Amino acid sequence: MNQSFSLSLVTRYRLDDELPWLEGIDPSRHYWIAVNSDRAQIVAIPGLATASFTQFRATILNFRAMQPGDQMTITRPAAHCTIHCISQNCFAIATEINHAPVWHLFDQETLESLLMTSHPDWQCSPQDIDLGRRMLMRSWQQVAAA
Repeated sequence: MNQSFSLSLVTRYRLDDELPWLEGIDPSRHYWIAVNSDRAQIVAIPGLATASFTQFRATILNFRAMQPGDQMTITRPAAHCTIHCISQNCFAIATEINHAPVWHLFDQETLESLLMTSHPDWQCSPQDIDLGRRMLMRSWQQVAAA
C-alpha cells in the first residue's frame, strides 16, 4: 500500500469532528483535549505561547513551511513538546502521558487554529479559566524535589 495513501486515512483531530475532543484552551495556552474523544481521559498538551507579535508571526510561518519529516519544538518554562510534520495534512504533537510517549495527530487546519491562540492579544473564554485553575491544582499535587 502506498504510504501517503495510508497516512491520509489515519484518524486525527479535526475541527469538524463529529465527537467533541477539544475541552478548551487555558490562559497559559495548554490545549485540553479528550483523548480519542473519551471524556474520562482529558489531558493538557503544552501549547505555543509567544511574547511578541514578531515571535508569533515567525512561528506561524515556520509551521506553515513544514514539510514531511520536519519537526518544530515548542519550549515553555515548565514543559516542552515537539510538532512533527508526518505528511502534507497530518501533524503530531509529541507529549507524555503517565511517563509514556504519545503522539496526538491533527490535520493542518486544526493545529494551526490551536497555534493561533498564541497571539499576544488572544484571551481564553471565561469557562476555560477554570482549566487554568485545574492545571495549577495539578502542579500543587506534584513533588517539587525528591
